[in-house]
Amino acid sequence: MIQGKKYAKAKKVVPDGYESVNAFFESVFEDKEMIWMGQNTNELHFGYNEDVHKAMIDCILSDEYNMYPPPEGFTELQSLILKDLDLEDMDIFVNAGATEAIYLAFNAILSPEDNVITPDPGYLILDNFASRFAGEIRSVPIYSEENQYKLTPKLVRENMDENTKVILLIDPLNPLGSSYTEEEIIEFAEIAKENDIILMHDITYKDFAQEHFLAAKYAPENTVSAFSFSKIFGMAGLRLGAVVSTPENIDAIRNVIINDVGTNMIAQCGAIAALKSKPDWIDRVKQTTLDNQKIIKECVDEIDGVFLPVYPSSANMMAIDLSGAGIDPEDMSTYLIEKKVFTRQGSYTSKRFGDRYLRVSFSIAPEKVKVFAREFKLAVEALRTK
Repeated sequence: MIQGKKYAKAKKVVPDGYESVNAFFESVFEDKEMIWMGQNTNELHFGYNEDVHKAMIDCILSDEYNMYPPPEGFTELQSLILKDLDLEDMDIFVNAGATEAIYLAFNAILSPEDNVITPDPGYLILDNFASRFAGEIRSVPIYSEENQYKLTPKLVRENMDENTKVILLIDPLNPLGSSYTEEEIIEFAEIAKENDIILMHDITYKDFAQEHFLAAKYAPENTVSAFSFSKIFGMAGLRLGAVVSTPENIDAIRNVIINDVGTNMIAQCGAIAALKSKPDWIDRVKQTTLDNQKIIKECVDEIDGVFLPVYPSSANMMAIDLSGAGIDPEDMSTYLIEKKVFTRQGSYTSKRFGDRYLRVSFSIAPEKVKVFAREFKLAVEALRTK
């Protein structure tokens, strides 16, 4: 019998009536009436992005998928990503999503004597990854107005020591939507350079932000950036991303790759078209997500005991704090599922604070957000009385 190793991981609650989390998720996935606000996916633009559809269909019809693609991604795709980031002097490795990129980076960078600073709340699978290679994960509580619900340079200085090797910057932050000023990024860069620390900059949600600043601009040798096509590009199911850093850092990551025969060719063709067409749709997507936030904000402001820790969110999701209403986020999530609205309870992204908030994403059609607002208000009334 295989004895599984124990790593830091999120709480997985199997809903009543399902034998596993996977079975529950598949049931939600197959329900075409479900309003999808639980995974921060983006459905706003690919319905009319014919260039992307055509590129992927052409790849299928040509039977090119019979062959392996270049092992590190098509050169055109690499160049377009670096141009999008304005990091054209950097090196890049295309892979199956930002999650894989971060796993590979942690594997290449970390040793058992190292510790890693991460935020709580945060994307807990990344703590899981870091715990496989480092001796200690220093999960720093950030759920506080005092530090604007984010990992600040001050908090990093208070929690680091001579064995700190990586600072995880999820920017904007899943699940709260908080992000960093240019001054804060510069200070993180100085900390990294002064102490030989790597900034693991997860920029998955950067394009939803009104402003965003890359740590790689200020500490290139000390920054590894994880790029994703899952969110702003609406390509979550195609599993595509990249890791970007200096040639020296990327060489180290090449030594630990788990796939040397390339990443989904069809996805890469779609990604090339998506990057080329980005100027045509990016402003529309950002404006719609901003407008959708306002719908949620107006709803929440009408309810006693409920508030938004971060507004406006710089991502395509936000947290709604339910603690003042005495409502368990898991109960809220379960209630909303029955109303055909899929959200995430806080325990999915926080060990300490998961009993306080519900996470909702909103890069969906405005009329669906209005349904959520209506059902959420009714849910609070129903659950508060229990």
